[in-house]
Order: sequence, then structure tokens, then C-alpha cells
Amino acid sequence: MRLHELKPAPGARSVRRRVGRGIGSGLGKTSGRGQKGQKSRSGGGKGPHFEGGQTPLQRRLPKRGFTNIFRTVYNEVKLEALNRFEEGTVVTPEVMLEAGIVRKLGSDKIKVLGDGKIEKALTVQAHGFTKSAAAKIEAAGGKAEVI
Repeated sequence: MRLHELKPAPGARSVRRRVGRGIGSGLGKTSGRGQKGQKSRSGGGKGPHFEGGQTPLQRRLPKRGFTNIFRTVYNEVKLEALNRFEEGTVVTPEVMLEAGIVRKLGSDKIKVLGDGKIEKALTVQAHGFTKSAAAKIEAAGGKAEVI
């Protein structure tokens, strides 16, 4: 069997119904939607959260919490991801962006997490380090510099 010979099993696909194409088609005039009413109109019908007129669940439950507008957003970088750089490299946020470790910089800051091991002596510049990450970088002979 070749790719150009592939086709769905018999009866697996049915022809699309063309409604509203005259009385003789069996689905003309009202197009199988019956007479008047909400369901006959375009865009008619109830939404997925409609509960028969009862107050919906999301409105019955109380609001909780808030969004802190002063929150600092960090791009998290695992320590193990820094092993791809050569020994003695100064790893800055721009270098991480080029290497594909971080997706975008913008207003987000970079925090290095202590996941995994680091085998090379690197100078890592970031906006934040966990205690374990800083300890592992210095144990490997490198430096953890906060920018």
C-alpha cells in the first residue's frame, strides 16, 4: 500500500447535507430547523453553561483572590541547561536567548533554578538565583552575578 492509495473505509465518510435548496430536496424552506423559535434563528440556542434559567454555577460561587499588579515575572532556567556552553563563558540573558534557553526577554527577568548538576566553570549573569543554584555554580568554579 502506498500513500496515494490510502482512502477511508467504506461508509466512514458521508456527504455533507446541503440544506435550504428547495422543497424537492426535503430540507428546503426552514432547512430542517422547524418553524419559529430560538433554535431556528442563526446563532440561536443556549450556551454550554446554560442551566435552564437557574443562576449559573460561575455566578453562584463567590469571587476569591486578586491579581497582584506588582508581581515579578521570571523566566525560569534550570542549571542543567547551562551545560551546553563552553568552559569560562560569560552567560548573559542575551546569550541564553540566542541559545534558545529563554524564549523572550522583554520585561521578564531570568531566574536560575538549582535543578540538575553543572560541570563547567561559567560566569552566569541573571536577575535572580536560588540558593542551591548559586552554591552549585560556585562549587563548579564559576560565578553567579545578579544584574
